[in-house]
Amino acid sequence: MSEINKDPTYNLKVILRETGIKPDTLRAWERRYGLPQPERSTGGHRLYSQYDIETIKWLIERQGEGLRINRAVKLWRSLEQTGQEPLEAMPQEGSPSQPPPVELLAGTTIDQMREGWVKACLDFNELAAEQIIAQAFARYPLETVCVEVLQKGLSQIGELWYTNKADIQQEHFASSLAIRRVDALIAASPLPSRSNRILVACPPGEEHVFSPLLITLFMRQRGWDVVYLGANVPIARLEATIKATNPGLIILAAMQLHTAATLLEMAQFLHGTGVPLAYGGRIFTQIPDLRARIPGYFLGESLENVVSSIESLLVAPPQLPETAQPSEDYQQALENFREKKPAIDAYIWDVIQANGLREYQLTIANDFIARDIQAALNLGELNLIQPEFNWLSDLLENYHVPADIFTEYLKVYHQALESHLDNRGRPILDWIAGKS
Repeated sequence: MSEINKDPTYNLKVILRETGIKPDTLRAWERRYGLPQPERSTGGHRLYSQYDIETIKWLIERQGEGLRINRAVKLWRSLEQTGQEPLEAMPQEGSPSQPPPVELLAGTTIDQMREGWVKACLDFNELAAEQIIAQAFARYPLETVCVEVLQKGLSQIGELWYTNKADIQQEHFASSLAIRRVDALIAASPLPSRSNRILVACPPGEEHVFSPLLITLFMRQRGWDVVYLGANVPIARLEATIKATNPGLIILAAMQLHTAATLLEMAQFLHGTGVPLAYGGRIFTQIPDLRARIPGYFLGESLENVVSSIESLLVAPPQLPETAQPSEDYQQALENFREKKPAIDAYIWDVIQANGLREYQLTIANDFIARDIQAALNLGELNLIQPEFNWLSDLLENYHVPADIFTEYLKVYHQALESHLDNRGRPILDWIAGKS
């Protein structure tokens, strides 16, 4: 190979056209790995050489062969350390040591790429899944890939699990890949260019983090200073965190009824701090009535417009809507239920175990119904439990659990409540009487 010109000649626009790389990706490579290493013009603009162009193409080719970028850079460095020129040292096409090309499992449309990624995840094929995502980012904007491939792909795999067409290990594998990819994109995001700070978190008990991660990524891509607190954030330390970070907005996400209740508790605390709250999540789409109970701004049912919604709130937040409050009867019922829950669980154990229900199944069932009863009482409406019951009933049916088992369980639960709750628990008794 003849010597490649290393004179800094080309601007960024030429590099993007010649290599097909995205600007954010290139900046991340330069910042994290020092490859390539452009010089600066007197005006501070990056200038690249032909050697830089070939370096970028070399790294992209290694990714096409299945290497992650950090491994590709490591290979480049190792070749340099042995005195080899990386652009000359790699075997030529057809050489026995040339790794075979990886089969592409997806087409070129975003829907085809999502289907290919889902299939790769279900097959536990990490290499293929990562290749498909790399291809998608080469063709489509970052937000499009994150929503249309990763988020909707995870939703599709979750639905396959729910209908007993995929197992929990496949779902966890896919979630791990998606979260790892978004984490890497967040780490490679540009430094904040806007002064207002945003906190993003999940309320106590909420472990589903993908949507909050995407919000963090999208806002950072636009230059916002976002502090991501992660899953299951305790309320006890929130005041100290707010004082330390001085945010202009806090964003919370809940996917389940019981975490909507902890989100409400967190929202009530935040209301006294003067920091505005925005929120979203699957449960608020599934049960729209919940939105009237949260003192905050609902961000919408999808992520497509979430950035514009957040930016509008930061500029000019509207007046908060009025929120419904739990009745005194509900507060007393909640107190009564919490007092008697250990006795209620023990009663159910004694009755149900004799009917052959497995120990872990009984534990899950008791925890599920108890947390939703308490959540609904905190939220001020026991009928909010019904969609969760419908979800559980359909799940059991999908997994071929006879419907009469769940019906029998509810009857025993009703008996346990009648045996242990006093008159304060009447709202719970009246509600469950119609379910058993």
